[in-house]
Amino acid sequence: KAPLSKSLLLVPSAISILLTLLFQHYQKFFAYNLQAIKEDFQIWRLVCGRTICLDLKDTFCSSLLIYNFRIFERRYGSRKFSSFLLGAWMLSALFDLLLVEITQYIFGITISSLPSGFLGPVFALFVPFYSSIPRVQVTQVLGYFSITNKTLVYILGLQLLTSGSYIWILALSGLVSGICYNSSILKVHRILCVPSWVAKIFSWTLEPIFSSAEPTNEVRVGMGATVDIQRQQRMELLDRQIMMSQVAQMRRQRQQQGGMINWNRLFPPLRHRHNANYQDHRASEQDAPPPTEVSEEQVARLMEMGFSRGDALEALRASNNDLNVATNFLLQH
Repeated sequence: KAPLSKSLLLVPSAISILLTLLFQHYQKFFAYNLQAIKEDFQIWRLVCGRTICLDLKDTFCSSLLIYNFRIFERRYGSRKFSSFLLGAWMLSALFDLLLVEITQYIFGITISSLPSGFLGPVFALFVPFYSSIPRVQVTQVLGYFSITNKTLVYILGLQLLTSGSYIWILALSGLVSGICYNSSILKVHRILCVPSWVAKIFSWTLEPIFSSAEPTNEVRVGMGATVDIQRQQRMELLDRQIMMSQVAQMRRQRQQQGGMINWNRLFPPLRHRHNANYQDHRASEQDAPPPTEVSEEQVARLMEMGFSRGDALEALRASNNDLNVATNFLLQH
């Protein structure tokens, strides 16, 4: 259920491979040449040069990042996700030119071209990835360095950052554009957004091409912004295994400390709340401590992920207002 991510993964990668292997004489039309843009007013290079990668290493890394960031399209919907990419793409183009001028003014370095590709929006997606995706520890290296479910994505971003000499400009402009678009003060998301009629046209024409049949061996998990999206979305098997291992690790740690939390004693699995077995837990629930006060901001963040207010309140109370623990438990139940 991420047709836009699939199109960004397949189409630019296919064009990049064709330009590298078969049509090398056409690569000059996709070069991100800033000198040609400023002196010859070749504005079309802002589109071609910032869409297709001419380096296969950049193509590979950006494709893997888009594959990992498809969770945002599943969570927010294709229209909101495309609005974020459009806004980040336009803002990063402006910041690219500003950073090049600042670099030339401060350090005296003249930059005539930058690495090509859809790199600005890819780096911009690290902003919501850092702020909204829960961090789940998988293991530790040497007892000090934590390996989480987000480590691989950061490693890919670092690999992409070190693939070129001036790619740090694209990374910085992408991160700044992502922060600006996510900012509730600047209200950029209200200005740079995809109109509903445009989204409908693309949903009628392009979405059937990049859509695929639903797998029958995966469990539905509520991650969407609406009920319909929640029913369509699924977590990958690897993500479920990582989260289950984290929950098991937490229980082992609390058991060793003598303070293990009995989730089933506090509240039953949320998906089977109206089951007849729920009556068996009432006696133990009466022995639980009084519910703690929860933060409305954390409740709102859980509701944005697609969970109901009641489920969010119970999870936050049971986890003592720990947002990550509450999120992991709701994903598992």
